[in-house]
Amino acid sequence: MITPAFELTQDPDFLTIKIRVPYAKLSEFDIYFEGEDFKFYTRPYFLRLTLPGRVVEDGREKTSYNADEGAFTIRLPKEVPGQYFEGLDMLTSLLAPKKRSRSAKPLVEEMDASAELSEENEDDFDWEIEQVPYEENPSLLQHPYGFGNLCSGVFQRLQDEFSEVIDIKDPDQTPAEERRKKRLAAEDAKFDSDHYLADFFEDKAIKRLLKYKPWWIDAHKKMTASQGESHQEHGSPAVVVFSTEEREQMRKFTNKSYVLDKRSRHHVYLVLIDILLSYCYDVRVNEGDSNVESSWNIRKLSAALCWLEVSFSSIHDVLVSFGRRVACYPLYRHFGLVTRAHSDTVMILQLGKAAVLKCLLDIHKIFRESDLAYILNDIFITDYCVWIQKLKSKKLAALCKSLQKTTLSKSQLGLELEELEAAGVLVQEEEKALKAAGAVSKQQLLCSESETSDSEESSSTSSSETEGSDSDEQESSTSRDGEINSFQGTLQEEKTAPLIDCNGSRQGTDSWAMEVDDGISKVSAQSEAPPGEVVEGLEMQIPSAVRLSEQAGGLATAGCISQEQEEKNPVPEPDRFSEDAAGERNFLEVSPKPNPLLFLCSSNED
Repeated sequence: MITPAFELTQDPDFLTIKIRVPYAKLSEFDIYFEGEDFKFYTRPYFLRLTLPGRVVEDGREKTSYNADEGAFTIRLPKEVPGQYFEGLDMLTSLLAPKKRSRSAKPLVEEMDASAELSEENEDDFDWEIEQVPYEENPSLLQHPYGFGNLCSGVFQRLQDEFSEVIDIKDPDQTPAEERRKKRLAAEDAKFDSDHYLADFFEDKAIKRLLKYKPWWIDAHKKMTASQGESHQEHGSPAVVVFSTEEREQMRKFTNKSYVLDKRSRHHVYLVLIDILLSYCYDVRVNEGDSNVESSWNIRKLSAALCWLEVSFSSIHDVLVSFGRRVACYPLYRHFGLVTRAHSDTVMILQLGKAAVLKCLLDIHKIFRESDLAYILNDIFITDYCVWIQKLKSKKLAALCKSLQKTTLSKSQLGLELEELEAAGVLVQEEEKALKAAGAVSKQQLLCSESETSDSEESSSTSSSETEGSDSDEQESSTSRDGEINSFQGTLQEEKTAPLIDCNGSRQGTDSWAMEVDDGISKVSAQSEAPPGEVVEGLEMQIPSAVRLSEQAGGLATAGCISQEQEEKNPVPEPDRFSEDAAGERNFLEVSPKPNPLLFLCSSNED
């Protein structure tokens, strides 16, 4: 923290401390005194004094602030009225920390591990920091800046504190031309062609922002309508209305008179345009709702605020600086926002002093609520708020006309924006051509694949139909072969069965087997023929009829003879059996066709 310049005086009843704190954040300050201790704090200043006498807080203490001098005056009652405090001009001794009393306590003391520090000890802060008396060095104040170039030496001791507010390092020792060169080099290094082209091609959000209508558009329409009716003057109260907060802020400003030479007045006008351009950009991109980024946007896009630029030579020079910074720093880097901020600034100037003052008051509020940017109010904005109220409307109208006539193109920014856009468009067209060619080739590939699949489907369909017919034929053939096999099995069983005649004698089987085998061979030979011929062959081979005649009085019976008797006494096969008149026996009547089916019957007795 910075030790401010201070001085002490006294009278019989009071001790007076005057502390000079230029560009301090007055919304946050703290004063503490008790006995011989005195502490004062306001960002970025801190002062701690050890007084030569004791003071008391009894309600008679008083504090005042002089805005012109940037100084606090604090009157503290003496504890003993009439006491004389010695050594008030010994500033170094007053800044020395209070001596601590010696004690017999050891420097290192063992403490209980379970003991905890109290909240009071945790909150204690060591105020005994080293302080150095402030001394101004007039020889260093060489390069001015601020409103009308009236400020200098502000950042001589505050550079570390406000390094995030301004980009120029050590402005008090940097000439104007060197500031300009460093600023241009920093902008060239910061420019990102990819970011710019992304905003150029993907401009959906930017188009939405360009359609936004801030408050001055409606006010300008009202002014135009009122001028057509009653020829009212620019900045009529009916057009621009101040809020209660804005009126209260205007009452807090100190009334000043500014003596400016011609060069300084020219600089004031140009910096005003620079600040308004940055403000119009911020209002548009945030759609009228200021946020935590508003302070950064306004000061970053203004070369006068960020680089303490004092070398603007013309309105066109201001527009070029603003356009370059829009293309390098903010979130939305589009040339359309530059031209729209230009037209917005013209519209505000056409509305008159009231509209300009309303914008400056809003900027003052944004900087005042910022932790660090408040110092720009002290250097620029506060003086502009006071100065604009005394400016003649004719001069502001002339400035507006000059700004309206001034034009700006992308080629004048020195960033080769047109070349980048042309290259980007060319690349985009090539990508579209490649995509179109890829789509055509893909479509052709799909068509060829479709034709191939259709031909494969037709061939597979024909093959499946052929396979189906083959399988049907195979199944029918298999079923017929099964019938033939079952028929062969039946013949085989019947072939092995003994044949018994009515007299109990067994017929020979060899002849039957030969006949059955001949029948099977004929059937198997016929199975190789077409199905119709096979069926006809089967019908010819199967015996046509088997008749079983029964006796009227009882069941059929048959006698049995043994195999040995049959072998010894073979019985010739009768051609035909008939039923006797007595009805004692049943005969099996066999068809005269070859390969008859023989049914073997047994008697009820057996």
